[in-house]
This record gives sequence, C-alpha cells and structure tokens, in this order.
Amino acid sequence: MRYYLFATNAGMYTTHNSPKGLYIENKKEQVHIDLKHREGTNFYMQPNGVFLLTKGKALVVVSEEFKNYKDSTLYATQSGPMLVYNGKINEHFTQGSLNLNIRSGVGVDVNGRVVFVISDGFVNFYEFAELFKNELKCPNALFLDGAISKMYLPGLNRYDLGGDFGALIAVTN
Repeated sequence: MRYYLFATNAGMYTTHNSPKGLYIENKKEQVHIDLKHREGTNFYMQPNGVFLLTKGKALVVVSEEFKNYKDSTLYATQSGPMLVYNGKINEHFTQGSLNLNIRSGVGVDVNGRVVFVISDGFVNFYEFAELFKNELKCPNALFLDGAISKMYLPGLNRYDLGGDFGALIAVTN
C-alpha cells in the first residue's frame, strides 16, 4: 500500500484536463513544450518555465532552455510565469500590485532541495516571488497555479482534497 506524503497540482491545464505545455512522465513526453508568446494568461507571461527531474537532481529552467535537459529528463511539467530566474524577481511583477490570489509554486534552493509553496491567503506575484528569492534562497522558482491550487500535506495538517487537474506531483513511500 502506498501512502501519500505530499501531493499538489502540477501546473496549468487545458479545458480537456490535459496538462498545458510540456508534460513528461517516466521519460515519455506526453505533451510537447509550448514556446508560444501570447498575452492574457499567466501561463504565457514571460518567461515561463519547466520544473524537471533528472536521475540526480531537480531543476527549474526557463522553457527555452529545456532543450538542454531534454535527453536526461525523467519527469517534467511546464507552467508560468517564472517567479524568480537567475536570482532575480520576474521583471513583469509589480511590488504592491493588487492582483491578489492564492498562489502555488516550486523552486530549487541553493542546496538543490525542492521547495513547494502554497499561500494560505491572497498574495500578489511580487510578494510570492520574494518569498522564494529571499527566504527560501531559490535562484529559480516557477508559478504552478492560482485560485484552484490544492496541496495535500498531512505532516502539516493540510488536507486539501478534490479538484479538477491536468497533472499532479506526489511524493509517496
């Protein structure tokens, strides 16, 4: 029997509940990377990025850089926008913005540890990115999703259940 230690939705999805953008599971690319540039949605706010796992490490990279890791990727999900990249907060975010929402994201800290975060309340992109950059020391971090975000983390008494998602990230024993 498997016990879920952690689970969260792994980025945005289409109206058909398939992952929006790149999705790789067990080295099999199930959805191709989306490198289009469009206005109007968080996914396309630039730069967007990819969270990926190789045999020995986890990375958050800008989508255009994914080609450098494609051959060694075991799992990947694309989302957007990048919250932090190359140690800088995304230039499209405004400090004090009133664009408030529940937000979830993933980063890899300077020691190579994967960090997942979901806000308990409404926060803007800038404040959310600041957390990853300044407190969690993640030189690269990726926004996963907003209002519909859920996280199941019994170790912290968080039991968000239900929802309609395109992909999930889970840690099991």
